Amino acid sequence: MIPRYSREVMTSIWEPQSKFQIWFEIEAHACDALAELGVIPKESAKIIWEKGNFDIDRIDEIEREVKHDVIAFLTSLAEYIGPEARFVHQGMTSSDVLDTCFNVQLVKASDILIDDMEKLLEVIKRRAFEHKMTVCIGRSHGIHAEPVTFGLKMAECYAEMDRNLERLKNARKEIATCAISGAVGTFANIDPRVEEHVAKALGLEAEPVSTQVIPRDRHAMFFATLGVVASSIERIATEVRHLQRTEVLEAEEFFSKGQKGSSAMPHKRNPILTENLTGLARLVRGMALPAMENVALWHERDISHSSVERMIGPDATVTLDFALARLTNVLDKLVVYPENMQANMDKLGGLHNSQRVLLALTQAGVSREDSYRLVQRNAMKVWEEGADFATELKADPEVSSRLSDAEIDDKFDMGYHTKHVDTIFTRVFGEA
Repeated sequence: MIPRYSREVMTSIWEPQSKFQIWFEIEAHACDALAELGVIPKESAKIIWEKGNFDIDRIDEIEREVKHDVIAFLTSLAEYIGPEARFVHQGMTSSDVLDTCFNVQLVKASDILIDDMEKLLEVIKRRAFEHKMTVCIGRSHGIHAEPVTFGLKMAECYAEMDRNLERLKNARKEIATCAISGAVGTFANIDPRVEEHVAKALGLEAEPVSTQVIPRDRHAMFFATLGVVASSIERIATEVRHLQRTEVLEAEEFFSKGQKGSSAMPHKRNPILTENLTGLARLVRGMALPAMENVALWHERDISHSSVERMIGPDATVTLDFALARLTNVLDKLVVYPENMQANMDKLGGLHNSQRVLLALTQAGVSREDSYRLVQRNAMKVWEEGADFATELKADPEVSSRLSDAEIDDKFDMGYHTKHVDTIFTRVFGEA
């Protein structure tokens, strides 16, 4: 997590001030519940809210001595609260505070990521309709296949990211639990109603069964979801990078006035933003595996997961937030070149219609094997000699004996390839 790839809206969630404030609220809400149950005086709970405070430098100073962050925090808190601090952390264990706080932070991060995704979807939808019928060549294995439209490419991105939006919402739900169950999770020293109260106050659900920690399968699913979203970002970024290659140049990142592409070659306009997104996606995906390895803790708990989560919690959410915002900006300003799309499609003399001719020959009574042979024979002349596909077909006696010139010309109608664009758009975006 470095400033270059961070946005303050997300980094603020992970700052010490935010973390310790959540810790305090967990403890104070627990005291409210204990007061309602008659375990501690109600006046004490009120004083804890009123006087409760902490000093980060002081916490660090205490931790250097006691080697325990929660104890250091509680000691700093007590210095502000006074005698009533004896009621803080009644029947609780450190993981009650740490795990519940971590989930609060992940929920807050999820809300930002969901908002990021909704903004991205708005941009993708706009670009999809803008280029709904902008025809370009589709490629498989990087080789010309059949025509698509740039709008369909964007519709595909929209559908994928819309699925990811639902995944993020499910991940948020998965992680939104609270544990205030005490050592080994048996509620031996604290009433389960305290957990229910704290959960409600923080917008969480009480964890059905915790040990001394919230089960880490929840976190594994959360970070795996972030990895899937990152992979989708990389897929779109990779497409833009390919389209920006000099030999293709069907679309490119916006190149601002004064921007420079190379320290050595002044002519360069490089896809640096989407290359950056590719790298960031690798980082986010890389954080999913340790989250999965955190699931297998010893018995009721150990802290092998702790160091991992202190890193991947901030880093994964901050990085993905930045990546989503950057991708939104890239697609919003993406420069599209319909003329180059048409020129690229024309490079192979109409070969993108080969399947239509193949099917027409089979409909005319030629076996599929012979139809394939005839079409491929003429297609290879286009590849090897730069010939025109339709012209070669018309000059081939075996083809012309089955298809007239007019029938061959009909198989080169571009409208054939785009006739179901509306159907696909309706599937993706709805009737509206």
